[in-house]
Parts: sequence; C-alpha cells; structure tokens
Amino acid sequence: MGKQAIKVASVDVDKLIKMLNAALSEEWLAYYQYWIGARLMEGPMRSEVEPELLLHADQELNHAVLVVNRIIQLGGTPVINPSEWTKLARCSYDEPSDPYIEVILEQNLNGERCAIQRYQEIADYTAGKDHSTHQMAVQIMNEELEHENDIEDWITDIKRMKEEFKKMRM
Repeated sequence: MGKQAIKVASVDVDKLIKMLNAALSEEWLAYYQYWIGARLMEGPMRSEVEPELLLHADQELNHAVLVVNRIIQLGGTPVINPSEWTKLARCSYDEPSDPYIEVILEQNLNGERCAIQRYQEIADYTAGKDHSTHQMAVQIMNEELEHENDIEDWITDIKRMKEEFKKMRM
C-alpha cells in the first residue's frame, strides 16, 4: 500500500478505486474484443486492419497495467475475478455477431467512445486533487482518442471503397 499515494490524493480514495476497477474491467473486455475481432474479421482491408487491431489490443492491455498499478498504489485491490468484469464495466463487450470488418470496427468504435467517457470522468474527478491518477487518465484517454480516430478512418475508407466499386460496376 502506498501511504504517500493515499496522502497526496485529496479525493475519496474508495470512490476512485471503484472508478479505476470499473476502468480496469473495461480494459480487459476491450483487450479481448480487439484481439478476438482481429482474428475473426473478414472483408475488405482485413490484412491492413488486423495488425492494427492487435496493436490496439496490446495498448488496451498496457492501460490495464497502468490502472492496476495505480489501484495498488492507492491501497486498493484490483478486480480479481474475470466474472466481475461485466458487472463492473459500463462499456459493454459485444460478441462479434458477424465477422464482417465493418461490424467488428463499429463494435470497437462504441467501446472506444465509452472508454473516452470513462477516462474523462476519472480525469475530471482527479483534476487538481490527485495528479498521478489525473495524468494517467489523460494519457490513456489520449490513446483512446487515437484509437477512435483510427477506427473512424478505416470505416470511412471502407465506405469509399464500396462507393467506388459500385461506380465501377455501373
């Protein structure tokens, strides 16, 4: 337990640990969603998008490491049982209902937007009160914003490709 970490955090530490455990649960679900989606995905641009989704998965796992470390520094216990992830997470994990690339990307986009909201809340809660957690939340949020942008770009590219293909067929 980090006594100094708790001392310098002028927030309700128990509430913050709950927020961080929810974020941790969401990171594990996001990791799996990216990882399994990359492996199941079919459709145009799959070979280009797959390695990027695996990179996003690795980044989600790195976020989980940061969050776990902060929970421990604050004297908390990270969520231990994977069955708790879906109970604690606000950002849901959606099974790929269809392996088509656009379905996978839309599911990941929804997850990223939820994660952005989660880390914005943590950043707002800790701003000026817990600099370490605040910096971590902002760092993770910035990476989630990059993920959102990547996914939006891929979806746009696929739509354009489909439109061009339709024009060629006419």
